[in-house]
Amino acid sequence: MAFDIEMIEKVYANMATRVDKARELVGRPLTLTEKILYTHLWSGTPTGVYKRGADYVDFAPDRVACQDATAQMALLQFMHAGKNKVAVPTTVHCDHLIQAKVGAKTDLAVANSQSKEVFDFLSSVSDKYGIGFWKPGAGIIHQVVLENYAFPGGMMIGTDSHTVNAGGLGMLAIGVGGADAVDVMSGMAWELKFPKLIGVKLTGKLNGWTAPKDVILKVADILTVKGGTGAVVEYFGEGALNMSCTGKGTICNMGAEIGATTSTFGYDDSMRRYLAATDRQDVVDAADKVASYLTADPEVYANPEQYFDQLIEINLSELEPHINGPFTPDRGTPVSKMKAEAAANGWPLKIEWGLIGSCTNSSYEDMARAASIVEQAVAHGITPKAEFGINPGSEQVRYTIERDGIIATFEKMGTKVFTNACGPCIGQWDRAGADKGEKNTIVHSFNRNFSKRADGNPNTHAFVTSPEMVAALAISGDLSFNPLTDTLLNDNGEAVKLNPPTGDELPSKGFDVEDAGFQAPSEDGSGVQVVVSPTSDRLQLLAPFSPWNGQNITGAKLLIKAFGKCTTDHISMAGPWLRFRGHLDNISNNMLIGAENAFNQKANSVKNQLTGEYAEVPAVQRAYKAAGVPAIVVGDHNYGEGSSREHAAMEPRFLGVSAVLVKSFARIHETNLKKQGMLALTFANEADYDKIKEDDTINFADLTEFAPGKPLTLEFVHADGSKDIILANHTYNAGQIGWFVAGSALNLIAAGKA
Repeated sequence: MAFDIEMIEKVYANMATRVDKARELVGRPLTLTEKILYTHLWSGTPTGVYKRGADYVDFAPDRVACQDATAQMALLQFMHAGKNKVAVPTTVHCDHLIQAKVGAKTDLAVANSQSKEVFDFLSSVSDKYGIGFWKPGAGIIHQVVLENYAFPGGMMIGTDSHTVNAGGLGMLAIGVGGADAVDVMSGMAWELKFPKLIGVKLTGKLNGWTAPKDVILKVADILTVKGGTGAVVEYFGEGALNMSCTGKGTICNMGAEIGATTSTFGYDDSMRRYLAATDRQDVVDAADKVASYLTADPEVYANPEQYFDQLIEINLSELEPHINGPFTPDRGTPVSKMKAEAAANGWPLKIEWGLIGSCTNSSYEDMARAASIVEQAVAHGITPKAEFGINPGSEQVRYTIERDGIIATFEKMGTKVFTNACGPCIGQWDRAGADKGEKNTIVHSFNRNFSKRADGNPNTHAFVTSPEMVAALAISGDLSFNPLTDTLLNDNGEAVKLNPPTGDELPSKGFDVEDAGFQAPSEDGSGVQVVVSPTSDRLQLLAPFSPWNGQNITGAKLLIKAFGKCTTDHISMAGPWLRFRGHLDNISNNMLIGAENAFNQKANSVKNQLTGEYAEVPAVQRAYKAAGVPAIVVGDHNYGEGSSREHAAMEPRFLGVSAVLVKSFARIHETNLKKQGMLALTFANEADYDKIKEDDTINFADLTEFAPGKPLTLEFVHADGSKDIILANHTYNAGQIGWFVAGSALNLIAAGKA
């Protein structure tokens, strides 16, 4: 029996009328993406046509999901909104605050002790406001959502960029910042620019060593980390129909790495099988009644070039396994070319660790196929050359693979079985020796491989590949090993060639679990007390940000001119900093400490214009704040790429940064800045980035005339008295300008004016 089946049936009850009306208005067949979007308009039945990439539209998502690292700030904001209960089904999942070190049992016990205050807070807030709570160890948010909440044709938002994983079950699932989640939890509309559409036609069929992971690794190589910005990627074709539901989830999950708003697949038999296997036959029965509305109209897939803004075609029968990296998930290398690429670039060939899991690849099928490679190595007497670690995606997956002997297979090779949590994928890995900073290589099935992300070592070369390739590469210990053609020597000196991986899509004996880890909220939470100690260093109640004073910003100092890639990991690191995610003052001590200063090529070293001395970025900004001096941050392309963490916007806002001026933004981060009452601006002329000097003072000439579609004029005054006048574009509409004027979107909600 599905959670919220009544809500799902209501969505389907409205779908035919709304889609039929939208088709009439648009005057042509519709893609799946358009059907879901028009079904979820805040206003109900469509009355007009929206322009892709241009029109801001209000939507009504069906549900909200939050993970523990971002849920803290989201729920602190929700408490400030003054509501008694969430307006839509909402869940909180404790998966980020569990460090991987020794193994599941020990690591989970340590997390429950060290983060007890945070877990208790999240549990009590969830209980009070009608939120479903998944306890530590229950699993990774996106795998748990896929197993329990995702449904074809639905729309959900989540406070994690990999919320998009639910596209594997035919949803439009979109990562957002906590402020967006608070809007929806408060019963308000959620605003999104109507996306452009990228179609990916999959022909042929995966075979041999090639896995669903290779599809998105290839797409990332084609589109790059910003190629999907402002777009939804819709996959279709015979290749899609021949793929498992969890495989589809893997592809959608890593759509976050190309900047896509989300990705999705049409409803098919693989989804029916998965829903039935996860005890949701009632969803299948409901979905089958509107099945034609849960995929694109036939004409769209027959002539996709007429309906998508961009079209990519991939023949799965010819697709080769890929290994992407290091340091960016869009640098793709087919396995046959890795030896030459590694030699040309000086990448260490010796593999130290192989890691399987994360929200991207932690399904039953993933574990089974990887285990089939391990089983071969054991049978042939091959000793693995690298260390192994796995993170099952949920307690249901863990319990089932233990029952079916898959964990025992991994343990024959000394594999560390970590908690059902994110672990190394998000920097929650206490890796022995990482502090030495040695140059080394690891391979993993995760989604991101930014510098320092997994273990904090900037010299760790992390490569992304499929779980089965991780197993083969880790066993070989050699990045240049190609299991399609190469052999390994066993302990007797005999050459052994590994057979392609095998594994069941779904467990033949069905899924099983004793305690999934779910806590239902109280029917009436009015009597539940939520306590936050004023002396806590983990949690801090929020105070509202000050509204705009209505005047031009003048005398602002340049805090940092960030050079190159500046992700949310650079702006607000994870790892050990996760423990402060509920305490804005403390977490602000990591603001921009990973960004490279364009003037000295150093991280966390910027010039304090008040003293002329160099210091850490947060310290300099706190000095400006104490002196009442505004500041701005300047950045490069795709600024704010990566995680949805709104801390990357809240920290600069809290410490007194007024504006962020960059060449281009990642979607979620730009929205987060707007929501927190900051100015998110882009260079009208990208070459102006080079005009900005280290000692610049900045004056806004026409902020008092801030209006939609009207660029802002900024005066950069250099130390020698010379000036450069720079035009800055923005994408604010009237409502978003209202957020800026009020000091934040949340201030409007709290005042009852949103």
